[in-house]
Amino acid sequence: MTDVSSSSEKPRIVVIGGGTGLSVMLRGLKEKPLDITAIVTVADDGGSSGILRTELQIPPPGDIRNVLISLADVEPLLAQMLQHRFSAGSALAGHSLGNLILAAMKDITGDFVTGVKEMSRVFAVRGRVLPASDQQIVLKAEMADGTIIEGESNIPKAGGKIKRVFIEPPDVSALGEAADAIREADAILIGPGSLFTSILPNLLVQDLADAIVNSEAVKIFVCNVMTQPGETDGYSVSDHLQAIYEHIGHHLFDYVIVNNGEIPPQVQDKYAEKGARAVHLDLDEVTKRGYKVIADRLVLFRTYLRHDAERLSHHIYQLVESWMVRKR
Repeated sequence: MTDVSSSSEKPRIVVIGGGTGLSVMLRGLKEKPLDITAIVTVADDGGSSGILRTELQIPPPGDIRNVLISLADVEPLLAQMLQHRFSAGSALAGHSLGNLILAAMKDITGDFVTGVKEMSRVFAVRGRVLPASDQQIVLKAEMADGTIIEGESNIPKAGGKIKRVFIEPPDVSALGEAADAIREADAILIGPGSLFTSILPNLLVQDLADAIVNSEAVKIFVCNVMTQPGETDGYSVSDHLQAIYEHIGHHLFDYVIVNNGEIPPQVQDKYAEKGARAVHLDLDEVTKRGYKVIADRLVLFRTYLRHDAERLSHHIYQLVESWMVRKR
């Protein structure tokens, strides 16, 4: 197989999502010869991000901060400093230093996106980090009983089955650079992350969804390892894919990457206490719908289960490499 890294240009990969899963995966991807653009949800309204979003009228910085740190080439102590969350002080308590720096960069540069770019330069970020939109977005959910829940942070707490999520305003514009990155991509990667509150908010921005649907890039979905209480209770891999299809109206993906590694019983018990369980791989159903499946042992367990960033990025790079060779 031809090594795409030997060509003059690195393959352009766009990674879309939010939350911890996205950040973990990017730590592995940044070690590969890839031109990475991360497009991050702006629907977060909880905690420090929610306060800064409301008070300063900026996109919520939390997920963007996490992605910047994942892609940054900095000393561990500096990364730890950016993630530091103040525990005292009436105004500072709950805020992370990285969020405050992003807010300051917006004031210094006059524009949030420019502030993110300048912070990326200062911290030697390997790739670009872009918000899905530079407009305020409110995420809402219609539950199975017809109740409407407002706010990304409130949806998992509602305790019911989610029928659909939607954004207001519904005609929000994508950040132009984000839509352009998708149109120019060789590979588009969606997930892992909270299905209804981290992944779908990006895809509900119509310009981004249209760009993905019309792209000739290889499209890959990385499924979560565990279900998320209040969001994906009892969901299988095909249930995740079906939820995306019902919201977007298209089968977006060529490949689905899933974990099939054994999760120790004691770890499963720990998650079961919080109402989470391993996402079941219903392989026949997934393949019947036309998706190609890459299944491997993709988890590590420390305090929490996390994707094995090195092994996951290896599979992603192999898929991108094969696609690039085929395109030539």
